[in-house]
Amino acid sequence: MTGSLPKFSFDTEFDEGGAVAYQAPRPKTAFTPEEVEQIRQQAYAEGEKAGLQSVNAAQARAMAEVAAACRQALPRLAEVAHEHRVGSANLALACARAIADAALSRFPAAPLQAAMESLAREIETAPRLVVAVRPEMAAHVQEKLGNTAAAVGFPGAVQVRTEPTLSPYAFTLDFGDGSAAFDPEAAAQRVTEALEAALAAEGLHAEPLIPGSEG
Repeated sequence: MTGSLPKFSFDTEFDEGGAVAYQAPRPKTAFTPEEVEQIRQQAYAEGEKAGLQSVNAAQARAMAEVAAACRQALPRLAEVAHEHRVGSANLALACARAIADAALSRFPAAPLQAAMESLAREIETAPRLVVAVRPEMAAHVQEKLGNTAAAVGFPGAVQVRTEPTLSPYAFTLDFGDGSAAFDPEAAAQRVTEALEAALAAEGLHAEPLIPGSEG
């Protein structure tokens, strides 16, 4: 046989004369109140230590799970934030368009009057101004432009012609050496395209919606 058998020992051993040569200590079965209190305190301390270790381990696992959940949620939160920005931008554009349409409906000649006022120096030597507008605006514009021309000191003639292909409230202004034009539809489209391009470039890397949430 290979290997070795475990050594067998007796709790009590006797010598050749029959006297007890060795006797293993027996477990203590009686304790003083002081010893009982000491054992209780030791057991309590060991239990408390084991409990704290278990709680700390559970907390560490919970924090790891929370961190993992946050890492998984952040990309979706960025998508939600981007969708919110796009929705807000579209709402702002819709509101601005509604306000602009209402303003143009009430003051259809205002953009043309503003153009003449800003071009006062350029048109002062022109013999005449040729303004093209939609047919339904012609009469109203003719009256307003006469007053505006006098206000900016333009001595020439103001001629209004109709152009049915223009979009509502659009106009062209020709003063010989130059021209100006305004198209609300085209202006709104340019603003929309610029905003969409900015949002696309910003993508999911915009500033956080909640200040301080980037930390």
